Amino acid sequence: MAHYIDSAKPGASPATPAYVLLGDDLEELITEMNANVETKNNILGQTKTTLDSYQPQASVEPYYAQPEDPLFERLQEIADKKLVLDDLKTTVLEVRLWEKSGSEGNKYAAYRQDAIIEVVSYGGDTTGYQIPFNVHYTGDRVKGVFDATTKTFTADSDAGNVTV
Repeated sequence: MAHYIDSAKPGASPATPAYVLLGDDLEELITEMNANVETKNNILGQTKTTLDSYQPQASVEPYYAQPEDPLFERLQEIADKKLVLDDLKTTVLEVRLWEKSGSEGNKYAAYRQDAIIEVVSYGGDTTGYQIPFNVHYTGDRVKGVFDATTKTFTADSDAGNVTV
């Protein structure tokens, strides 16, 4: 799976996303589903369990800052200005490299989703300056196709393209 995150500032002009591929220095990137599960016992001794929602998030750690990386600039600005609310909004792409779409080119099934960036900390040691962060997924996922050659996402439900 390939993970991309939009490094552009919310409301930036032009409104074209500036997607960055996550993975450099990461040994793993796991999306925790964080299900909301409630278990109740009634007076008959029966247990009832319900799962009514998910609050997925992923931890990007380590993230070593590279001055030429636009994601570094976005993360550093969040830390420097202590940004909150809408200033943390972004979009992410999950590209399923095992799931080809069609028989032509490098097209794969993918999902786009809104997200919030949470900078966890910043600093480092002799290995380099780090800005680990969490991605909190929000809203509905949009299924579509990612073209790795042209680096565009096309949603199944509409013809909107997102240039990566």
